[in-house]
Amino acid sequence: MKFLDGSELAGYIKERQAKEVRSLRQAHGIPPKLLILRDNSNPVIDKYVGLKKAYANDILIDVEDKILQGMALKEEILRANTNTSIHGIVVQLPLQGMALKEEILESIDVKKDVDDLTGRSNFTGATPLAIDWLLAGYNVNLEQSKIAIVGRGQLVGAPLEKLWQARGLNITVFEKDDGQDLATELPKFNVVVTATGVPGLIAANMIGLKTVVVDAGTSEKDGALVGDVADDVYARDDITITPKVGGVGPLTIAALIDNLIKAATKTLRQ
Repeated sequence: MKFLDGSELAGYIKERQAKEVRSLRQAHGIPPKLLILRDNSNPVIDKYVGLKKAYANDILIDVEDKILQGMALKEEILRANTNTSIHGIVVQLPLQGMALKEEILESIDVKKDVDDLTGRSNFTGATPLAIDWLLAGYNVNLEQSKIAIVGRGQLVGAPLEKLWQARGLNITVFEKDDGQDLATELPKFNVVVTATGVPGLIAANMIGLKTVVVDAGTSEKDGALVGDVADDVYARDDITITPKVGGVGPLTIAALIDNLIKAATKTLRQ
C-alpha cells in the first residue's frame, strides 16, 4: 500500500505562503486577514477552526473567529464585505440554524468567498483544490484515468465535479443514496474520490485492483472523526490511498489560506 501524504505537501506549500505573506506585510503594508463565522461551538467544529487558526498564525495571517446566531451572521458578513482589512470570509458549517444557511452563504462577496460557499466564488473551494493538489503532487495522471466521485455535496463532490469537468476529465458521480450498486460499479474505476460523510461506506470489495483512493469524507463516530473508507480497505496492499490522518485535511487548510493570500494580493491592483 502507498499513502497519499497531504501533510508533507502542505509543509512545502506553507513555506511558500510564509514568504508571500511576509512580502505583503513588509513591502505593501497588507496583513492578510480571515474572518471565520459560526453559530455554535462543539468539539468537532472547535477542532477545525483551531487548525485553521494555528496554521494562519504560523505564517502571520490574522484570523477573527466569531460565534453569532441567526441573521446576525448575515449582518456580520455584510459588514465584512465592505471592510477592506478583511480579505476572506468563511462560514464554518454545519450551522445550527440550517434553515437560514443558503441566505447567509449567498450574502458573502464572491471576491472574499475563499471557500466557494456561494458556488459563484472567484476561487476554487478549498477541499476540491486540495484533492487536485494531492493527486498532482503524487503524479496521478487524471487525464488518463477513469474517475469516480462518490457524493455530490456542496463543499466537495459538486465543486470537484465542476473543476474536473472543465478540464475534460472522464468523471462519473455516484450519489450515496441513488440506489446504484457501488460494489458492482466502483471497481470499474481506477481513481475513486469519496466525500459522503457516511462512515465505512466504501468497503474493500468496491475498490478495483491498484486503484487510487481519496477519502475526503468526514463524520463523527463514537466521539472520533472518521472517513468514508472502511478498515478493510486499508488491509489491501495493492492500492494507493489517503491515510486516516494527514490526507486531504492538511492540504484543505493550505488551499484555503492560498485563496486568502490571493484575495489579499488582488487588493494591490484595486
